[in-house]
Amino acid sequence: MKKFAGLITASFVAATLTACNDKDAKQETAKATAAANDTVYLYTWTEYVPDGLLDEFTKETGIKVIVSSLESNETMYAKLKTQGESGGYDVIAPSNYFVSKMAREGMLKELDHSKLPVLKELDPDWLNKPYDKGNKYSLPQLLGAPGIAFNTNTYKGEQFTSWADLWKPEFANKVQLLDDAREVFNIALLKIGQDPNTQDPAIIKQAYEELLKLRPNVLSFNSDNPANSFISGEVEVGQLWNGSVRIAKKEKAPLNMVFPKEGPVLWVDTLAIPATAKNSEAHTS
Repeated sequence: MKKFAGLITASFVAATLTACNDKDAKQETAKATAAANDTVYLYTWTEYVPDGLLDEFTKETGIKVIVSSLESNETMYAKLKTQGESGGYDVIAPSNYFVSKMAREGMLKELDHSKLPVLKELDPDWLNKPYDKGNKYSLPQLLGAPGIAFNTNTYKGEQFTSWADLWKPEFANKVQLLDDAREVFNIALLKIGQDPNTQDPAIIKQAYEELLKLRPNVLSFNSDNPANSFISGEVEVGQLWNGSVRIAKKEKAPLNMVFPKEGPVLWVDTLAIPATAKNSEAHTS
């Protein structure tokens, strides 16, 4: 899954620099473009680009890709808003709910689908979603969901059946949460039996009050490689994405996860081109 996401990333980056579909012609055009504009700035989540992929891409095209680690959607949004033309990113990876927000505010370029042959490789079930009808501004890259992660040397999976378990006094100053306001509010809304997509101010206030009760249990917030805290032993229980758990288990960390009975909230991380991108030749004829 991660390797395929990397291929999508490489294809998308290439499409910001060349309008050719034929492989050989595309490489030659990309090389020619690179002579004048040989660097693309990619702002994406930690570990979304497999090791070696960008070196191979640079070798084939002459285009260097500089990757910046995306800490949170909120941080990305704020950087693009405040830095404007000086922001410097050519390709970004907003989550689904931020795509619609950024598109409404004129922060994203429209995509030229004729320059994106990778489209035919994508599962149609994940295209044309309400957050971006017709994939006018984004392509899906990765999807997943958060659950309750725990150190298997200390806890058993049956100890965690509900998001409410994170509120237990026994976890005082032990819980790691994702550094993502939407994800954190989701678990509070699920705990009180409400729709995570609610826009009712009264219900959102109830969720906020639940989060205040959770505060004594919270040790840290982390969305930038959040599995590291579990691998190092800094934390033993918390909210974690399923992909992060998989990464930690590959590192032989004593870690597992469960999806609570209330269920997780699925997310989709996408690829998009900010309106201020300098390298957007794919969107010219």
